[in-house]
Amino acid sequence: MKIKNTKTRTLRVVLYVVLILLAFLMLVPFAWMLSASFKLDKDVFIFPIQWIPANPRWQNYVDIWRKIPLLKFVLNTVKLTLIVTFLQLLTSSFAAYAFSKLHFKGKNALFLAYIATIAVPWQVYMVPQFMMMRGMGLADTHLAIIFLQAFSAFGVFMMKQFYEGIPTELCEAARIDGMSEYQIWYRVMLPLSKPALSTLLIFTFVNTWNDFLGPLIYLTTESKKTLQLGLRMFISQFGSEYGLIMAASVLSLIPVLIVFLSLQKYFVEGVAATGVKG
Repeated sequence: MKIKNTKTRTLRVVLYVVLILLAFLMLVPFAWMLSASFKLDKDVFIFPIQWIPANPRWQNYVDIWRKIPLLKFVLNTVKLTLIVTFLQLLTSSFAAYAFSKLHFKGKNALFLAYIATIAVPWQVYMVPQFMMMRGMGLADTHLAIIFLQAFSAFGVFMMKQFYEGIPTELCEAARIDGMSEYQIWYRVMLPLSKPALSTLLIFTFVNTWNDFLGPLIYLTTESKKTLQLGLRMFISQFGSEYGLIMAASVLSLIPVLIVFLSLQKYFVEGVAATGVKG
């Protein structure tokens, strides 16, 4: 028995060591980015790496606001991210409720057809989408991005997996009490699905905040561009201002970290719940 316990402890220690090493390797690029954000361009790629600059250049964090309209880009990104995240949570949870708790003709076929779109890369149909948006007069507008990202097959699938684990008897009891399907969704299902909603919120927020290709295709006016497109403006034909790029990149990570750390508890619960149910 003692030998078995010793082996278990040894394996656990080895596992922790491996996980710590992997975490360290994952954090190294972020540490380098933070260090480079306080350096001159000529010092960014010096080897061996000087992790703590001898003379930190705090001016980088001032120049990024002066050289480009960074505040406007941040506001545009916040606007798109909040709207798209809200719409995806709304549409995904509502559709998932219908697919998991309601009965209608062709439900399974419709669900499979919708989920099958996950397997199709966006690059395959981005040109037809662009032509459709241009035909509707939505080219170079935020509405184009909002309309195209307001629905998520992945979000519907994940929420449906979670809703499958909620007893159907709760819905039946609510119907007996006279609730409509909209009321059941709002008063019964949503309060019980905080872990799944938080997980979907993190995925959607991060993807929309970091989206580069979508805004690049649809937005041409400078005043409508997003933060990710703004970072590209530090790269010119004759050189790149790496110190400013790193400083702006550090700032762009802050909202993502805040959202993830705030919802980390629900995120773990949501991933575990949607992975074992359904």
